[in-house]
This record gives sequence, C-alpha cells and structure tokens, in this order.
Amino acid sequence: MLNRLQESDIKLLRVFYAVASCNGFTAAEPVLRMQRPNISAAIKKLEERLDLVLCHRGRGGFQMTKEGEVVFQETKRIFNAFDNFVFNLKSLHDDYSGHITLVLMAGLPLSMHLAVSKAVKSTMKKFDDIHVNIQTRLYNEVEHVALSGECHLVVSTYDMVKPESVTFHPIGINTEGRLYCSPTHPLAKYRDTELPEGVKISDYPAIGISGLSSANYIEDETRLSIQTFSDSFDAAMSAIMTGEYIGLLPDYMAKEQGAALGLVPIAKGSLFNFSHELFVMNGKNTRLNPVLRHCIKELSYFISESQK
Repeated sequence: MLNRLQESDIKLLRVFYAVASCNGFTAAEPVLRMQRPNISAAIKKLEERLDLVLCHRGRGGFQMTKEGEVVFQETKRIFNAFDNFVFNLKSLHDDYSGHITLVLMAGLPLSMHLAVSKAVKSTMKKFDDIHVNIQTRLYNEVEHVALSGECHLVVSTYDMVKPESVTFHPIGINTEGRLYCSPTHPLAKYRDTELPEGVKISDYPAIGISGLSSANYIEDETRLSIQTFSDSFDAAMSAIMTGEYIGLLPDYMAKEQGAALGLVPIAKGSLFNFSHELFVMNGKNTRLNPVLRHCIKELSYFISESQK
C-alpha cells in the first residue's frame, strides 16, 4: 500500500485523473497524448501502488469502482490545490498565466451560467495565457472550498453568519424564494388563497436543504416540520414532486423547471419567503492578483446584467 507520495505516483494519478474525467481510456488518449496500452499499464501500476481496484474496463465500457470515485475526488482536490499554488507563485513574479478554478453553487439558473461564461471569456481575452476550470459544488460545500485552497473564487448565495476567513464580494443580487408543493399535494388547492383557519403548515412534512440556515424554516411562531434533508434545491424539488413533502425553492427554479412540472406556490407564494444575497467569495489566503480582481469585476457585471 502507498505510504508516501512519490513523483512517479503523481504522474500515475494524473493519468487516472484524465481517464476518470474523460470517462474512458480512448477519450483520454488525445488529452494525455498517450496510446491506450500505455494508459492501461499506468492505471494498473497505480492500482498496485494503492492496492485498490479503481475501475472496470471491458465490454461493458469504462466504470469506476466506489474506491475509484474516492480516489478521483481526492485527486481532483490535490491537483486543484497544486494548480492554484503554481498560479499564485507565478503572480508573485507578475506572471499572470496558468489555471484558475471557479466554483459555482449547484442549481444556479441558466441565465447566471451564461453570464459566468461571458465573464470567463472576458478574463481569458484580457489575459492571454489564462485557463479557467469551472466546477460546481453543493450549497453546504461552498464555504469549505473557498477556505481549503481547492479553488480561487466561488459564486454562491450565502445566508449563514459570515466567517472572517472568507471575503465576500456582493454582486447586488438577491435570490428570492418561497414555499412550494406539488399539484397533487393537499395544500395545492390553496394556490390562490390564504390558508383557512385550522390548516397548519406544521402538520405537513417538509424537506430541508443541508447547510441552509434554520432561520429559513421559521416564520413568526410557525416552524416547518422538516422530516428529511436534500443536498441541493434540485434534489429537494424532486422530493417535493412526489407529493409527500413541501419545501423551499428559489423562484428561478420554479420558473425555469417547475412550470412544466406544475409546482405550486402555497397561499399565493406568501409563506416562508426568503431572500439570499449572491456573492463572489474567496478565502482570505487567496492572493487577489489582477487576473482574479478582473474576474470578480466581470462576474459581478455580467451576472447583474443577466438579472435585469
């Protein structure tokens, strides 16, 4: 078993990372500039070093094992941190080249994704030798990735107490949301009317979002009856559509996806309204050189314009 990481192991991990990212040996060939037999030999050697089976390959196609998934995620963290280190080191010499990693909160609307694309294009056009790695993370992970050095910038809403170790750059946009149910839920009949006396929201099972402030689930003296949690608004919407739960969702999600599904804003959408501010975030240990400052400025501009 591997006890100490050597330079040869890093090379093997880069091969595995490319294969896993490309979801196959053949697709990874042009990325690695290696032939399939050499890629296969490298993966086999890595499996021997780790004493783990990382993937299955054969007639059924490429498939990672559970152990391979863990190694892939840890490898991604290592290489993200290493790329960030190299980028920060170069910037000390006024060399603004290399890779920057931008993390988006999962579930942001399409309009914001398009705005991010414009901001990234603008940044790459201004700084010729910059490449941007765009990733997504769940809501309860965004603070960690901003702090851990896995990325340079994070675009996310944030409604918790702000830690001093993270810098928040407000974009000037709030994500509005409210309480929704499926068209088959008993509360759906109160779409256009206030809840009658005797009907209590707390009597109906609700689904929560991991990491979201508990204050979102309390309105006056009423508390949602949270029975289970999802790790994203997308997953929560799926649970809501079973007709078994009510839950909080951003209005953009109900508009973009929920219209086709028939999502119902309960009681004219007047219950448990929330407003979460959108930020570009970075850890205090991230050096904001001209590239990142420009990227923050462009992200703020294009995202703000997209919501007008």
